[in-house]
Amino acid sequence: MNEILLRLDELLFPSIADVTVLSLDVNMNIAIVRVDVRCTVAGASCPGCGAWSAKVHGSYLRFPADVPSAGRSVVLQLRVRRFTCRTTECGRRTFVEQIPGMTRRHGQRTERLRSTPASIGLALEGRAGARLADIVGASVSRSTLLRLVDALPEPEVPAPRVVGVDEYATRKGRHYGTVLVDVETRRPVDLLPGREASTLAAWVAQRPGIEVVCRDRAPFFAEGASAGAPQAVQVTDRWHLWHNLSEAAERSIAQHRQCLRVLVPETPEPTEAEPDPAEEPSGSPWPTGHRFADRTRTVHATVHALVEAGHSRRAIQRQLGMTSRTVKRYADAARPEDLFTGQWQTRASVLDEYRTYLDDRWNEGRTNAWKLWEEIVPLGDQGSYQRVRAYLRQKRTSPRPVTARPPSPRTVAGWILHRPETLSGTEHLHLKNVRANCPEIDALTSHVRSFATMLTERQGEQLSDWLDAVRQDNLPSLHTLAAGIDRDRDAVIAGLTLPWSSGVVEGHVNRIKMPKRQMFGRAGFDLLRKRVLMS
Repeated sequence: MNEILLRLDELLFPSIADVTVLSLDVNMNIAIVRVDVRCTVAGASCPGCGAWSAKVHGSYLRFPADVPSAGRSVVLQLRVRRFTCRTTECGRRTFVEQIPGMTRRHGQRTERLRSTPASIGLALEGRAGARLADIVGASVSRSTLLRLVDALPEPEVPAPRVVGVDEYATRKGRHYGTVLVDVETRRPVDLLPGREASTLAAWVAQRPGIEVVCRDRAPFFAEGASAGAPQAVQVTDRWHLWHNLSEAAERSIAQHRQCLRVLVPETPEPTEAEPDPAEEPSGSPWPTGHRFADRTRTVHATVHALVEAGHSRRAIQRQLGMTSRTVKRYADAARPEDLFTGQWQTRASVLDEYRTYLDDRWNEGRTNAWKLWEEIVPLGDQGSYQRVRAYLRQKRTSPRPVTARPPSPRTVAGWILHRPETLSGTEHLHLKNVRANCPEIDALTSHVRSFATMLTERQGEQLSDWLDAVRQDNLPSLHTLAAGIDRDRDAVIAGLTLPWSSGVVEGHVNRIKMPKRQMFGRAGFDLLRKRVLMS
């Protein structure tokens, strides 16, 4: 029997040495396993003064829940002793023993059962975590789950040597915080509730061992790093430099978008085919294929064929089922177009005199009917605004000829920013034509590619020469970029020379989005910070 209990000790509590199992009771009706447990240590240390005591004052039973076994809930029946503190100066007269690794004061769960929902809470939080905890047999409410996570001890993070700093949004456009990451270990070291320069300066000032600060080009991060760690080398992230250059390049191309028309092939003017007099008489308001016009032409041809065959009009009337008046009208018309009266005729409009003016303004991009009507009224138009609106609506809804359009500035910027060897033959030829047609875009391409070489080959010492070359060309957008780089020259040179970057920080900023959205409106900064640092 003793051997069986000894094996139960090793099986149920492998990491706790001072516990012995007295009995095991399995209740099949309610699926609960009750384990009678007792501590084997003779005494305990007073939590107030630390003095050892083996004088037992009394004992009582505790029933902490333990991790489930084979789908059954496990409850420990633990008899704990209350000892008397022998130190007279100690404020505690008695104290209760706690078993390390199993119990804590006022705890209703064992430590290993407590760690399960705490780990779930770090991953899921709230209701989702409570549902998963119920599935694994560690049922807790969502509020208890949050309390367990909040009670976890702060992780011990060593002071970093190379730290990366970036902002994250708790509510995009309104509230931002700061995340700090150890670039060498790729682990977050802290979260700050704001992104002010003073907040970052106070944090880095408490860690004098920081040697490198990786950041983007935000001015508040530059000021905070300079004030808190003047001894550290600031490194501007290379991706942000390239991103800023791409935006400046696109703005420069947009300023010279007229040069991109060289890539649009010239379309020949459409030549109107001469109509066949037999099929389409001049002045015909309806083309061949219109059902009313075709029917009129067919009846007209039939009537004239019967007349030429010698049939009387009365006979034609009986044969075609027409009235005498209709037969007379078809027989008297020399051609079918003479019969296009009433709805067939194109009526003159008071707007006809101003159609050319409206068409010219339409081609210029002026499509507001009210403003165009106000423009033609002083010219003598007596029509109403509704006529102008109907005419422009007809132009707007009518099918337009498909014409080639020049590439967008973003497309051309993509050609410039990509490696030349990755461009297709057509893209390479188009870029060559644009550069030959526009000296500004040609100079822009040279500056972008020289910066790319400087960035990929870590030639930060050439930055001054690149800035001087940029200022010599008429590229205002690049001049603005060069002025910003010049104000942060030391950090940019370090970013183009040293191997450090903020890539790992950007990854953690993206990872923060998930717990932030799980907790949105339900928890505060402290809980978010603990989840980021411990998950």
